Amino acid sequence: MRVAVLEDEADHAALVTQALHQGGHTWVVYDSGARFIQAMVRETFDVMVLDWMMPDMTGLEVLDWLRQLENHTPVIFVTSRDAEEDIVRALSHGADDYLVKPPRAGELLARLQALKRRADGPGDGAVVVGPYEFDPSQSVARLHGEIVEMTQRQFELAVVLFRNIGRLLSRQYLLEAVWGLNDAVQTRTLDIHISQLRSLLQLADNGWRIQSVYAHGYRLETLA
Repeated sequence: MRVAVLEDEADHAALVTQALHQGGHTWVVYDSGARFIQAMVRETFDVMVLDWMMPDMTGLEVLDWLRQLENHTPVIFVTSRDAEEDIVRALSHGADDYLVKPPRAGELLARLQALKRRADGPGDGAVVVGPYEFDPSQSVARLHGEIVEMTQRQFELAVVLFRNIGRLLSRQYLLEAVWGLNDAVQTRTLDIHISQLRSLLQLADNGWRIQSVYAHGYRLETLA
């Protein structure tokens, strides 16, 4: 799981990142709303952790910006504001969960994982889109009912793309989702696998394409 953290206080950021480290997850910390917004234009995350009070803008304003752009990444507020009206306000603006500082590591991890599961849908179920079927339980891909021979990395990359149709996925997100924290893996490896998927899955012939977005990443979409 890749997590974006909006937090300007180093000690509070450390509490969150220590919990994420214990859970084996990755993260990026942003210490201002402006830096966070700038990054969200080009980056992809599974879950976002927002503080309310920031030096330049509020976490609520950041959340409004995300939702206005139809960015539906799950958001949990972790803030010192504990009034009921604040909780109600955050949830009504599109937040998915709310915790009061300081968060307990185990509870924070459980809530983040629950948000990701909810966003992903059934994790072990088959992904069926048009003529394509991907069975994660057996790592088997089918096109029009016929098995497509793929490597494990190719299969995992295809599943990530087909679970995020229409969503621009950053290069770093795809590398971490498929290859994990492996500094030896180069972005060229991702490009090669994308090219292979286009051919193996006969995407163009079946009305699909993997669109390359310069300096950002890739998006699976239907052909217009």
